[in-house]
Amino acid sequence: VQLQASGGGLVQTGGSLRLSCAASGRTFSNLAMAWFRQAPGKEREFVTAISLNGTGTLYADSVKGRFTISRDNAKNMVALQMNNLKLEDTAVYYCAAAGSSSWWNLSEYDYWGQGTQVTVSS
Repeated sequence: VQLQASGGGLVQTGGSLRLSCAASGRTFSNLAMAWFRQAPGKEREFVTAISLNGTGTLYADSVKGRFTISRDNAKNMVALQMNNLKLEDTAVYYCAAAGSSSWWNLSEYDYWGQGTQVTVSS
């Protein structure tokens, strides 16, 4: 599975960004999808995940109510809409996939994209 993330950039606090991830190499509707992030000097952390058909979602407490994950199985893409961005959202964001229906099991995610930088400034 190949994953290509895009959409990162520089934004002021309170602003919005939309990240996209294009997947190839496997039937997309059979992949659970997620976003993780890694801030400088910190370990990678879970952000959000979405079920194979898009009806189930899971969010880290730190982004609940601000971030929304969605997927388009016809376009083989997953998106992350990020609103009301905070300084602490600054990180490299990684798109991840799992060839498993257990989309809520974070240890299942074993395909990773190259990451896209999100920088939030004051």
